Amino acid sequence: MLSREKIREIRRIEIRSKRAVSDLFAGRYHSVFKGQGMEFQEVREYSPGDDIRAIDWNVTARHGTPFVKVFREERELTVMLLVDVSASTRYASGSQSKRETSAGAFVSDRLVLSLNSAARLKLDIAAEVAAVLAFSAISNHDRVGLILFSDRVEKFLPPAKGTPHILRIISEILDTTPASPRTDIAPALEYLNRVIRRRSVAFLLTDFVAPPCDNLLRVTARRHDLVAIGISDPAEFALPDAGFVDFHDPETGRRVLVDTSYAPARRAWAARQSAWRDDLLHTLRSASVDCMEITAGEPYTRELVRFFRTREKRR
Repeated sequence: MLSREKIREIRRIEIRSKRAVSDLFAGRYHSVFKGQGMEFQEVREYSPGDDIRAIDWNVTARHGTPFVKVFREERELTVMLLVDVSASTRYASGSQSKRETSAGAFVSDRLVLSLNSAARLKLDIAAEVAAVLAFSAISNHDRVGLILFSDRVEKFLPPAKGTPHILRIISEILDTTPASPRTDIAPALEYLNRVIRRRSVAFLLTDFVAPPCDNLLRVTARRHDLVAIGISDPAEFALPDAGFVDFHDPETGRRVLVDTSYAPARRAWAARQSAWRDDLLHTLRSASVDCMEITAGEPYTRELVRFFRTREKRR
């Protein structure tokens, strides 16, 4: 049974997402993600300017005047949302939300800063981005499915249409308690490739605090239109000057005490995080996976618009 707070959160996400779709994304989504092919619609009389390659010679011969075949895009797509619900996504810094967390995930060495903050969790952001993509899809009559994963597939919702289905997707993202705190992207990709046989548009929403799976990313990108959406928090890339801080990894339970007032340590952390990010982007591009980066505290709509514009230019 969902709590009142959870219901309010789902409703808030629905309103914000539908507004974003209406204002920014519906038309762009349609132009970026094309149907699977063209299907025959009708034959009509030739008009000046029609492509002569579309002339139906059999009908033309019978009527004595030229007729052309008319095709339309086979529009319906399957959109799959692969959402990371592991412990590292339940971190936030800053003060943007009333939801609280006592642990935050830092990528390097998978160490986590134990700070009692009150910001939007990375998982909250993933839920809202997923909602925008899902409402964009159903506004274009596409089906949407969901795979929640940690180091295993936690839940699968088969592709379907309609607002009630999208609200259930949002609810599952926000309310699922994973069986495992750890992260591994590979099982989710393997499950996608096994269960969704027809080519789909697959959005992978994760913070990438996970073992590498370069080859599987490459295989999945050949079978599906795979788009990686990396979600991070600013504090993951810059240690605060806060003296001695207890770091805790919620996925492994490991703890360590670090003197964050030591400037060389903060610089080493930032350098390591920058190198990790560069390696990740290189891996995704090498696997022919489109990617976008969303940072907590910054408008995710800006990154989505930039992504859609980039894809439109390639069409």
